[in-house]
Amino acid sequence: MHALAKFIYFKMMKWKLKGAFPELDKYVVIIVPHTSWIDFIVGALVRSITKEEINFIGKKSLFTSPLGWYFRWMGGAPIDRSKSENTVEATAKIFEERKKFRLALSPEGTRKKVVQWKTGFYYIARAAEVPIVLVAFDYGKKEVKISKPYKTTQSKFADFEKYTAFFKGVKGKVEAYSY
Repeated sequence: MHALAKFIYFKMMKWKLKGAFPELDKYVVIIVPHTSWIDFIVGALVRSITKEEINFIGKKSLFTSPLGWYFRWMGGAPIDRSKSENTVEATAKIFEERKKFRLALSPEGTRKKVVQWKTGFYYIARAAEVPIVLVAFDYGKKEVKISKPYKTTQSKFADFEKYTAFFKGVKGKVEAYSY
């Protein structure tokens, strides 16, 4: 799969990869902009090329469905939303329980353009005491750009300024939803 992913990504799609995932067992990955279902394919290719295990969370019912095996194989972790535990606490608990967990999220929470990102990723990183890695899917430059890990600070405002600056000028698949 690794060789096939490299062929598709670099030769057929003619994309570049800038940066690398850190050699850490735990972190939150935010991917921006998320404008199309094709982002999943790009992400799966990058994951295969880099040979990195990147995870995601989903509602528990996804993992008990006939495709549950596939979601687990792809690195998914179920979240039980019926309990009184909120998603931030439940996700931080997964980080605590696992030796390796790299959670990928889209802070937009949708494939449409938003005025303000959802902040769950930030609070998950703080609660789990793990850094945040920024990943830009830039369809304009045909590249995926990966940042160094950023630890959260006491200033959410300053942290978000850093994060949004990384994504400035990045074009999504649907350019109208880009930043």
